[in-house]
Amino acid sequence: MATAERPALREQTLPANDLTRRWAWSGLAIVLAAGLGLRLWGVRQGLPYAYNADEADHFVPHAIEMFVHGTLNPKYFANPPAFTYVLHGLFAVWYGGASGAVHAYRHDPAALYTLARVAAAVLGTIALWLLYLTGARLWGRAVGLLAAAIEAVAFLPVFYAHLALNDAPTLAPATLSLLGTAGALRKGRVRDYLLAGIGLGLACATKYTAGIVLVPLLAAIAMRCLDGGAKAARRAIGGLAVAGLLALVAFLIANPYALLDYKSFHAELVHQSTLSGESQGKLGAPKEGGLVYYLWSFTWGLGWAPSIAALGGAICVWRRERALGWLLVPAALLFLAFMGTEGRYFGRWLMPIFPIVCLLAAFFVAQVLSWAVREQGAGARRAALAALLVAGVLVQGLVYSIHSGIVLSRVDTRNLTRSWMLEHIPAGAKVVAEPVEPEEWAREVRPGTSTAANPLRWQLYPALFRHRTACLDHQLTGAQIVARVPDVVSRCCRRQNLHAGAARNCPLHRHHRVGALGHRRAGRDRNRLTPSQLPPSRMACARLVDDPKAHRSMRPRLAHVRAAHREPVHRRVVKRRDRVRTGDVRRQYPPQRRT
Repeated sequence: MATAERPALREQTLPANDLTRRWAWSGLAIVLAAGLGLRLWGVRQGLPYAYNADEADHFVPHAIEMFVHGTLNPKYFANPPAFTYVLHGLFAVWYGGASGAVHAYRHDPAALYTLARVAAAVLGTIALWLLYLTGARLWGRAVGLLAAAIEAVAFLPVFYAHLALNDAPTLAPATLSLLGTAGALRKGRVRDYLLAGIGLGLACATKYTAGIVLVPLLAAIAMRCLDGGAKAARRAIGGLAVAGLLALVAFLIANPYALLDYKSFHAELVHQSTLSGESQGKLGAPKEGGLVYYLWSFTWGLGWAPSIAALGGAICVWRRERALGWLLVPAALLFLAFMGTEGRYFGRWLMPIFPIVCLLAAFFVAQVLSWAVREQGAGARRAALAALLVAGVLVQGLVYSIHSGIVLSRVDTRNLTRSWMLEHIPAGAKVVAEPVEPEEWAREVRPGTSTAANPLRWQLYPALFRHRTACLDHQLTGAQIVARVPDVVSRCCRRQNLHAGAARNCPLHRHHRVGALGHRRAGRDRNRLTPSQLPPSRMACARLVDDPKAHRSMRPRLAHVRAAHREPVHRRVVKRRDRVRTGDVRRQYPPQRRT
């Protein structure tokens, strides 16, 4: 009978030496506290300016716009609005209504963005608890605890919990769906199908690609149908109907204007799909393809050891329990195959399958320990092996996340740069800046006023640097030109009524002829400048005038101190900030070759 086979199957998959509830809960408390601490460490990085373009453009601004326009229609569906609604409700409660939230956004954006980031971090931590429950339901408390610990320290979930984006919050409903799916496979109760359906709907309403959790649910229902007779099949199909209905209801609750404003929803969804599949991808993106990029992203976003352990777990789970193999492995493979064929790819887009990968990695470690017990018995050797394996799958992510927290908790170098510019560059000077900071960064800050409505401190020249060289063809006039490129000393030589020979002979131009998205030469190039000429970020500033002779006369001052130069204190901070693995930006744009 099917009802007799499933409990036996469940007992077979649970380890005989599983953790007791007291030890499991104590360990879980440590994991949740550590995970939340890593996610809140440096949560105010960059503020009061939101330097991440997606954070500055999407969820927080649209949550505020709904207050301004007096409607719950986000009028934006490129990203699903569930997290936007969470922030909208949170702002309404925290600031006492629409007027308070709008006032905070205009006059104190740092506090408002901090609140939004804390919400993302808390939802990411809730996902850890749900992942523990999922692992405990499938294999036992030890596996669930280790899976939660792997995700708690993994770099990508930790880093993106520092931003008011939907990547980290998506893990909560996606893992909720996996929890219900695990219960549907093991016990087939109605409440398990309820959880799976609600989690699926909320996950899709938070991030469209999180709909991959539908694949495990379908696999669980298929296993229930094949494992039992006609009665079990009818119950499984009924469970599928319940889960599907609740998924639709949950999706429409979290994204009601997908139905009420279907035309806009469909148009933006098609537009987003077209952008993701464009063949040229993003400027500077690796050309080896999305699949190779995502496989490589596992090695630093999750870690080498857990990635290899997940591969071993995917193999072992098929041999030990084929039903769990169908539950977990196809979803991860289909997700990689689909995302890998898109024209655009970012490391954080892997995160919807991180719970599955963490479960497989934890299962493999448990299998190795079970083999050690059978071969050598319980004792000191087994305890040492267990400690070694657990440390092995956690250490890389923990080191990366701690390093990231140390760097993000420091004052952002772009804010230091702005302070330097306020002291050294007069108001009204013409400034060329690559668009890697919000416009408010260049505006006056006056107490009691909205920075976005204040006048510009400097005259911003609209510039997006050409890829092949840092020397622009634009004929600029004026006294001050400041050029800025992310994470590198900028190239401030500009062709400003200069003949070709003067441009080639400029020391800055000669030593910094790289693409606008280059990255790793700032350390050695900065030694050519005096400390008085170095702002606190990787930016080189030079006072250029229209006279070529004056421009040529700068050469000795800029180049003569290379040997005698002593780097200022702030350089150590800048160098460490550049070394932090900031996910998509660092990995997506490799240094350009010098031409």
